[in-house]
Amino acid sequence: MRAVDTNVLVRLVTRDDEKQLAVAQEFEAKGVWASLLVLAETTWVLTDSYDFTHAEVAAVIEMWLNHRYINLQDPDVVEAALEEYRRRPSLGFSDCLVLEIAKKAGHVPLGTFDKALARLDGTERL
Repeated sequence: MRAVDTNVLVRLVTRDDEKQLAVAQEFEAKGVWASLLVLAETTWVLTDSYDFTHAEVAAVIEMWLNHRYINLQDPDVVEAALEEYRRRPSLGFSDCLVLEIAKKAGHVPLGTFDKALARLDGTERL
């Protein structure tokens, strides 16, 4: 399966460049794989550059979890991170994703200086 970069996912969601959108849709229609890093970068771009709200980011991630042509790396990790992200609006999705990756790998507690992240099970505030 072919992989996609952040900018492809951003085009598919924002639809802000018709030419690139058409190319991205054609590429996606054959099935694509998105890594956790690409997913994290995409949520940053959507939040920071496109002013997506917490709820909008959550909706996009959920859409990708159930998408016919987009396959996410470790969907179980993404789903767990999404659940935590929905419960904790003060956190970024990438924070939740980092924690769930550490949990799956068996490397907890996750040491952090982030006060909001440190409130979650599996973390240790430093």
